[in-house]
Amino acid sequence: MKSEFNWEYAPAPEAKDHIKLKAQYDLFINGKFVKPYSKKYFATYNPATEEKLAEVAQANSKDVDLAVASAKNAYDKVWKKMPAKERAKYIFRIARVIQERARELAVIESMDGGKPIRESRDFDVPTAANHFFYYAGWADKLEYAFPNRNPQSLGVAAQIIPWNFPLLMAAWKIAPALATGNTVVLKPAESTPLSALKLAEIIQDCDLPPGVVNIITGFGDTGAAMVAHPNVNKIAFTGSTDVGKIIQKAIAGTNKKATLELGGKAANIVFDDAPINQAVEGIVNGIFFNQGHVCCAGSRLFVQENVAAEVIQKLKARMETLIVGDPLDKNTDIGAINSKEQLDKINEYLKIGSKEGLELFQTSASVPKKGFYCKPTLFIGAAQSNRVVQEEIFGPVLTIQTFRTIEEVIEKANNIPYGLSAGVWTDKGSKIFNLTSKLRAGVIWANTYNKFDPTSPFGGYKESGFGREGGLHGLMPYLKF
Repeated sequence: MKSEFNWEYAPAPEAKDHIKLKAQYDLFINGKFVKPYSKKYFATYNPATEEKLAEVAQANSKDVDLAVASAKNAYDKVWKKMPAKERAKYIFRIARVIQERARELAVIESMDGGKPIRESRDFDVPTAANHFFYYAGWADKLEYAFPNRNPQSLGVAAQIIPWNFPLLMAAWKIAPALATGNTVVLKPAESTPLSALKLAEIIQDCDLPPGVVNIITGFGDTGAAMVAHPNVNKIAFTGSTDVGKIIQKAIAGTNKKATLELGGKAANIVFDDAPINQAVEGIVNGIFFNQGHVCCAGSRLFVQENVAAEVIQKLKARMETLIVGDPLDKNTDIGAINSKEQLDKINEYLKIGSKEGLELFQTSASVPKKGFYCKPTLFIGAAQSNRVVQEEIFGPVLTIQTFRTIEEVIEKANNIPYGLSAGVWTDKGSKIFNLTSKLRAGVIWANTYNKFDPTSPFGGYKESGFGREGGLHGLMPYLKF
């Protein structure tokens, strides 16, 4: 991709020779890798090259029974009884080893998931380590976190995570569960299991007592068996709203606690007094650098009418500089879509938006012939009734609407089934506080976007789920009082 100065970046690929991937991965149960009862394995692929990376065990209900029994045994006999300061040492050790193996983890994350190495290296892996560090600090301080409430652990937590942030989602789930004295059975997404399985190796190397963390792989039926298991006390799920509703129905009438972090369709709102160049960079960061593969992606842009032309012009110009290509190339801004199924879904929405009469703009960036890629895309002149505005696409697709008044944009931003996140761009602090009190979103960024910290809670409203992960709030779903 050439710049306006006719410069062309030389390839800067991250090396792969330092990583260690097995040809076949078994289930991690009771501190060991064991063969699945099903005797079945499935392949995981590199979406950038369509090459097979490894064969992964497919757990059935018997494997789930074994994993839950292992977790319950470890909870009853070891983890619940262990002094909190000793539990903290294990969690801290995991954090340190993640740091030590950060380069390998980042490469595996990019190979298995398709995201640019810059994102895996600079955000995913460090933030995963930070979550373990943060919750290691809380393990022996629960009496201070919740004074006079006698916090107690729940038991076995069944945790199901998505494909967009495999290692980070595992850290979000496992770290607070361990800090509060619970044991874990975790299932990564079937298309991105490798970093979770590498985490299992790290847990093994850290000598965590057997059964405290079990990591099993499989499809939807594996997750359903985990949710339905009678010895599971807590469900933590990140994924689609449709599956979240199924889980909620499945646990109705039981005593299982749950946190659900589901879909999103975030509003990113730019006022005419905003720092426009900064806002454009924030818009790109909010939807394109992560390929729209975060539930909190700023996929609905609202621009005040009198600066809309300027914002759109600058946004198009910035998009033309984005490099789409090999996720392991350090120059790449936008990597591969996670799977062919997801790319097909995105392309279907591109057809829907065009049929709805919206102006479609895509960058002129070249796209590799092999692999699953989608160019950054704008739908200009969108309306609330458009399907591409109302439905989660989960790809690098941004809809643009204009507004005149604060009241109008608040009504438009809230007129959607989701309520996970939002962004506000203005130089008026009073305007920020006014909007943040009226937008129905769990996380709202002001003059920035997609900033995360282990100390800050994250979660949504409405069909974006309930409960919070991260921060002091992230401890509560794993405790009873």
